[in-house]
Amino acid sequence: MGPICRIKDPGSAGSRLAFSLIELLITVAIILILATAYFGPNNRNRQESLKRACQKNLEKIYVSMEIYANEHGGAFPLVAGARTSEEALDSLVPRYTSDPSPFICPASKDPFLPAGESFRSRTISYAYYMGCYITNATQALMSDRQVDTQPKSTGQPVFSTTGKGLGSNHSKFGGNFLFCDGHTEMSPPVATVPLGLSVNQRLLNP
Repeated sequence: MGPICRIKDPGSAGSRLAFSLIELLITVAIILILATAYFGPNNRNRQESLKRACQKNLEKIYVSMEIYANEHGGAFPLVAGARTSEEALDSLVPRYTSDPSPFICPASKDPFLPAGESFRSRTISYAYYMGCYITNATQALMSDRQVDTQPKSTGQPVFSTTGKGLGSNHSKFGGNFLFCDGHTEMSPPVATVPLGLSVNQRLLNP
């Protein structure tokens, strides 16, 4: 007598414990939704955490800026005819810092910068108020990329209010400012105080 083939009961324990294809797809979809909600650019808590990391970047940049100013009569980098913040700040590398990584905002999509190399023809994440001196303590020196290079009155957009376009390093959740005395402040998308420019100052975006 040959071996008897046993047909597995569909209601057996092994069958009940197995995932169906639909159940697997639903589980994967839920995981993707939760991951997107947390890690996506429109998560406020995540952006607040990234803004704190961004502040640390600006504070690191200030160390090299301060050394530069002390060697140049108190003036921060000034390049005649500069049209972008990269052109003006490139003079910091590699003499005043060999690590360009702080020039990339952790929330931006800007590519990595090679260590010790010029970034004049590359992209950094920060706007620069060219023409400032270390004695201008309350003057903004750098910030996250702004919506434009014009002076801002109180209530005017400084950073993107939609999370798109220029000024959206931190989506629609504002950005950071670095001041000439080295302190940093978080800012909402619109200016809370006037952000003017003197005759000899220019705001440069990346």
